[in-house]
Amino acid sequence: MPPYFITETNHPKVPILVSVPHCGTQFPEDIKSNYHHGLIQIPDDTDWFVDKLYNFTAEMGIPMISAKYSRWVIDLNRDPDSKPLYNDGRIITGLCPTTDFAGNAIYTQNEPDETEVKRRIDLYYTPYHTKIQEMLNTLKNEFGKVLLWDAHSIRQYVPTIQKERFPDMILGSADETSAHPELIKAALKGLSSVDFELKHNYPFKGGQITRTFGLPLENQHALQLEMNKILYMNDEELKYDTTRANKVREVLKTTFQNLVNTLEIL
Repeated sequence: MPPYFITETNHPKVPILVSVPHCGTQFPEDIKSNYHHGLIQIPDDTDWFVDKLYNFTAEMGIPMISAKYSRWVIDLNRDPDSKPLYNDGRIITGLCPTTDFAGNAIYTQNEPDETEVKRRIDLYYTPYHTKIQEMLNTLKNEFGKVLLWDAHSIRQYVPTIQKERFPDMILGSADETSAHPELIKAALKGLSSVDFELKHNYPFKGGQITRTFGLPLENQHALQLEMNKILYMNDEELKYDTTRANKVREVLKTTFQNLVNTLEIL
């Protein structure tokens, strides 16, 4: 079985693909017993319900790929050689993390060594990235251009990354290199359609997926959206809040329509 889920669309397709690399909660049976049992019941660093938040995209003609396994198995948005994405002193969990964002050990035995990391790359990481490119190629062959939207969420406060509360939404464009300027402008306009606090490229500018697949000179664009969990979850950031989520979904729908319109004229 592949290490991802694909949500196809029965509606006329548009040249956009959504990726949700951190919503996975499963652990492979062959390594599950190595983890701290209490922690993996509710793996805290999960981008909870982001795939559910974006499930409207099928009605817009947008397919979605989402992770099956927890980022504690392997982080699909990290450099495969574990090169740090940022160098500003923040905590950066590794390709195969051994701690959570709070610094707590997540293993009780058999932390992954170099051989095990390579095995997980082959089994989980490479297939996800390969499938993304395959789906992008299919859309680009049909439309001549394509946009990958990498969807994330984060707690309001993660002191090991920054002491202040995170903005409501953070659009990442790898310092404006991963997508055409008009697509960046269209995304920012859509995300600004409701009074959420919006930042661009700070404190996140896009992870490995955005930086890898964003190739605007090849008509393949990529953007990342990091979102504050309080926008679509309850105050404790544990449960999906339908009322809050629906407000966000309307903003995302507007944003995707802006992007579709822009792609048509690029």
